[in-house]
Amino acid sequence: MSKSLIRMRMSSHDAHYGGNLVDGAKMLQLFGDVATELLIINDGDEGLFCAYDNVEFLAPVYAGDYIEATGEITTIGNTSRKMTFEAYKVIAPRTDISASAADVLVQPVVVCRASGTCVVPKDCQRINVDL
Repeated sequence: MSKSLIRMRMSSHDAHYGGNLVDGAKMLQLFGDVATELLIINDGDEGLFCAYDNVEFLAPVYAGDYIEATGEITTIGNTSRKMTFEAYKVIAPRTDISASAADVLVQPVVVCRASGTCVVPKDCQRINVDL
């Protein structure tokens, strides 16, 4: 099965709420980018995200956190691609030490999980990969 990984630092621009809290929609944006990469690898086309069937926000994300978003295709239909996603906090800022201090987390923190379905129209599928 194809897997994809994106790592990104959350910036102050991503912070949407007090205390530099990042909007949960940012995790869904990362999952959308992961889905796009998976569809290109699997089908040679970006396809379209059809629906999320489950989203769980499990821990807060703050400006300065490094987030890894992963995903994989779990089921391939005629045109549908079911996928699962997870986002982990892997580095956290340590502003209590200094403005530029940060820690690599020994145990990454799962901040979000989701599953959903994407669609690649039959006439756009260029690569036939069996999982």
